[in-house]
Amino acid sequence: MSGVLTVEPLVEGSGVSVRFGSFLALDNLSLRVMPGKVFGLLGPNGAGKTTTIKVLMGLVAASLGNVKVCGLNPLLEPIAVKSRIGYVAENSIVYESLSPRDFFEFVVSMRKIDPVSANRVVSRLADVFDLAAYFDSPIATLSMGLKQKVALIAAFIHQPPVLLLDEPLNGLDAKSSRVVKDLMSLHVQRGGAVLFSTHIMEIAEQLCTRIAIIDHGKVVAVGTLDQLRSKTDGLGSSLEDVFLKLTNEESAVADRSRMLREAFFGNEAH
Repeated sequence: MSGVLTVEPLVEGSGVSVRFGSFLALDNLSLRVMPGKVFGLLGPNGAGKTTTIKVLMGLVAASLGNVKVCGLNPLLEPIAVKSRIGYVAENSIVYESLSPRDFFEFVVSMRKIDPVSANRVVSRLADVFDLAAYFDSPIATLSMGLKQKVALIAAFIHQPPVLLLDEPLNGLDAKSSRVVKDLMSLHVQRGGAVLFSTHIMEIAEQLCTRIAIIDHGKVVAVGTLDQLRSKTDGLGSSLEDVFLKLTNEESAVADRSRMLREAFFGNEAH
């Protein structure tokens, strides 16, 4: 119909399966991340969250299914896709023999960004992350939290339309975590998209427009928090309660709580 504006997803996976030998890491996974949205990826350890992000990055090939980032195939057009993505891995990927200053200069040269505008972005982010004092220290000497700040700034330097963040708050203090949350919010206000994995339910509850819960490589539920609550008859429930129900871990958690009470209090637990 003429005059209707269609908005395409910035990130899309359709029927994606990934097999490592006999192990099925992703099983017919589908998701769509629209412009202006924060999409949360939740799941137990080993559920497939990191594999999903690596497939979208083009670091892992899907055995079946289709993946697009900004309308491009990450495997067929890897450079074009990576130029449109800001990526933070679960474990910070930084060259520890370099200083933050040298590392950022390397990123700028590799991405062929205008040095003047890049330096402006780096300077501002270094100030908000309290990183400027460590600019000339070897990255190897920095704490885990400082290394994470370096990785985050590197992901934002080229101001890409898509952010793929795998546990981006790892090692960060409360102030820096707030900065990352603010950056994510500002990014989607400008029309970008964020897909991030996290184990911190409160963060997902605060930030996410939509949430996908993955278990054993499958999406068991996707939607807004209220939509996920409706699937569990848990109106008013926390995201943690909804998550435990949808991943069938609620009874296991109750059993472990009982075991802890018995270990600490013995017969008094009854």
